[in-house]
Amino acid sequence: MSKNVEALFAAAKDAFANAYAPYSHFPVGAALLTPEGEIFSGCNVENAAYPQGACAEAGAISAMARAGRRRIAEVVVVGGGGGLCTPCGGCRQRLREFASADTPIHIAGPEGVKASFTLAQLLPESFGPENLG
Repeated sequence: MSKNVEALFAAAKDAFANAYAPYSHFPVGAALLTPEGEIFSGCNVENAAYPQGACAEAGAISAMARAGRRRIAEVVVVGGGGGLCTPCGGCRQRLREFASADTPIHIAGPEGVKASFTLAQLLPESFGPENLG
């Protein structure tokens, strides 16, 4: 694991540990790296009115945007369960707004990284800002 992935995993795992998931009992943490070397993280936050919850990736992106950054260089998502906890469709599109097709997205459990993809693999033939002219 590269130093970037190690640092991202640590930040995502910390966010995972602080997720607010009293309904699904499925915590998720995410961390992203900017080209400037900064790490931003987020966790899922559920709500009794289920559609009002927020995904971990959305929280990390919001923190990044609040800091004035606009590009994502690499991502780690930590989720529980035996399968891969890849970003949902909405978060894949959120990541696409700030990342390029070749941006690495690492999928992990609390024990470590399980698989790695590019954004293009998770969201092929995507629609992005350049499509708007």
